Amino acid sequence: MTTSHADTPTENELLAVFDQTIADDQRIEPRDWMPDGYRKTLIRQIAQHAHSEIIGMQPEGNWLTRAPSLRRKAILTAKVQDEAGHGLYLYSAAETLGADRDDLVDKLLSGRQKYSSIFNYPTLTFADVGTIGWLVDGAAICNQVPLCRSSFGPYGRAMIRVCKEESFHQRQGYELLTVMMGGTDAQREMVQESVNRFWWPALMMFGPPDEQSPNTEQSMAWHIKRHSNDELRQRFVDMTVPQAQALGVTLPDPDLTWNPDRESYDFGEPDWSEFTAVVKGDGPLNHERIRVRRAAHDNGAWVREAAAAFAARQHRTDHEQEMSK
Repeated sequence: MTTSHADTPTENELLAVFDQTIADDQRIEPRDWMPDGYRKTLIRQIAQHAHSEIIGMQPEGNWLTRAPSLRRKAILTAKVQDEAGHGLYLYSAAETLGADRDDLVDKLLSGRQKYSSIFNYPTLTFADVGTIGWLVDGAAICNQVPLCRSSFGPYGRAMIRVCKEESFHQRQGYELLTVMMGGTDAQREMVQESVNRFWWPALMMFGPPDEQSPNTEQSMAWHIKRHSNDELRQRFVDMTVPQAQALGVTLPDPDLTWNPDRESYDFGEPDWSEFTAVVKGDGPLNHERIRVRRAAHDNGAWVREAAAAFAARQHRTDHEQEMSK
């Protein structure tokens, strides 16, 4: 049956269906029509998320060969492998939007796409492995659990598994710090020094203040995000302070105090000039992170070439078998 031109929906009609789907809090799927801005916003956000998982393997991978016990090494190895898997889930989600994975990787390596600023800070002691699990993965959980309800189906579904594994990482990190805080004075000092270094960068993970964030309002209108940067930052602080008290560490913020009127904690302002510098590539390890990632990508070229050759050969074999029937 031939469809007449009159039966073809106009862009306004398609937009109305899209808007109604968002208003009804339903999911947009890859084959559904969507505005170009929605698609581009998702690709940017999902790609940045995927890049962060891949680059995020490096800070803790730094300690794989120096973990203090076989148990700690096994735990850390499993976590780094999880991060690699998260990156693959998310690249796959971006591909459902028409993005090309090789293009996304090229944009990461050339600096045209970003990753989370937190991964440009060094891991100087083994306590940092625990602090990253507790604070960095804790911040990630605050940010990512609402993404399980993202309006884009593949992204929301990918985040369910990611968040389950991140929650486990957060518990592992906290457990490591608990053990160290029950150890020697030197171990307790190591934990406190690590927390002092990572606290403010962890708060910056949520992005700039809402009034300085150009994408937040539209992303929330499209239900890609469910909460603003400042809302998520507040949620993280309120969640973390009691944990710090139980752990026995001091969070390095003299302005941190309970506000009974708001029933939340007041806290100081991060150094947003530092955040801007790190995002622009001037952090402690920006160049090193990309150098290592580029070397790994180049060293893995033979694997990608072999996989592509095998796939092509298998395709030819399947075609020949089909033709011989």
